[in-house]
Amino acid sequence: MKLCKVENLAEGDILARAVFAMDFRILLSEETRLSADYIDKLKSLGISEVYIHDENYKSVEAVVILKQEVEVLFKVKVKDILERHTYSQNKELQKLSQTADNIIFNILEEKKVVEKIYDIKERSSDLYEHSISICTLATLVALKMKLPKETVHDIGVSCLLHDLGLRYMTFDYTLRNMAEFLPVELMEYRKHPIYGYSTLKEEAWISSISKEIILYHHERKDGSGFPLKKKDIPLEAMIVGVCDCFDEMICGICCQRVKVHEAVEYLKVFKGIQFDEKVVDILLQFTAVYPVGSHVLTNVGETGIVIRQNSEFPDRPVIRIIKDKMGNNLVKPKEVNLISSKTVFVEKVLE
Repeated sequence: MKLCKVENLAEGDILARAVFAMDFRILLSEETRLSADYIDKLKSLGISEVYIHDENYKSVEAVVILKQEVEVLFKVKVKDILERHTYSQNKELQKLSQTADNIIFNILEEKKVVEKIYDIKERSSDLYEHSISICTLATLVALKMKLPKETVHDIGVSCLLHDLGLRYMTFDYTLRNMAEFLPVELMEYRKHPIYGYSTLKEEAWISSISKEIILYHHERKDGSGFPLKKKDIPLEAMIVGVCDCFDEMICGICCQRVKVHEAVEYLKVFKGIQFDEKVVDILLQFTAVYPVGSHVLTNVGETGIVIRQNSEFPDRPVIRIIKDKMGNNLVKPKEVNLISSKTVFVEKVLE
């Protein structure tokens, strides 16, 4: 399975995953053979990337936290609830408490969930997908830290609601760096945690720590965050803050989208400065630096595809080499395990 830009699709390509509309209806089913009309339709709908079958990517399967069909169901639920809130139906938000528990339950159903390395990939800046993603990331961090189940629940609930204030924004904040914002836009964006907190502060069904997470998720331990420039941040808020920053970078919320390895490097640079050291270390323990399916160039000049991860070594995957040093396609691709081939490493992630 290969992630392919729609502009690079060719007639006859076969979808490896279903394509969904903005409301998560299926537009094209898995195994659909693409025609010129289908490709033009995808372009007209603003869909930029799809998964297709590719012989070089045979037997390549990512390890994900939530199965695709389960994740889509949760996205539909979260989208429906948050959009109802747009029409002042605040009671609907309480249903997200149960949704958080369902996500946590689905994560716990997986065997050896806290021992795996996950292929978390860059994607579109969909607000609902972002909320689900940081809910799964923060839940895993909390589980690995052995926090009480009540705390895990509170973290999950706050993740689904942490960006509620962004629904009040009237400008486009996706795929734009904050430095590009107009002064009035920047001022409004920095208020979104306050808007979300203010909406929920009188609600009895959500815990006080969940409310604090919503208010503090953009605060940083060196005081460089917003909206309050607070340094003394609860652990729960630091967990969500780290996961939120990482996920925003790989999906392009308030920034240009970057590759996973670039987001990982950012967290490493600011670990212990802006972010809690232990939280960053735990997140990076289960995050593959080079997700399965990544097209990479090695330091010896060969081109390959990441086909699986090595447990406990998120930056040393197994690579299927498909081109030699001269750029020629190999008749018979070879596998290189970066654990055993200690002098070989990924030099660059290719598009």
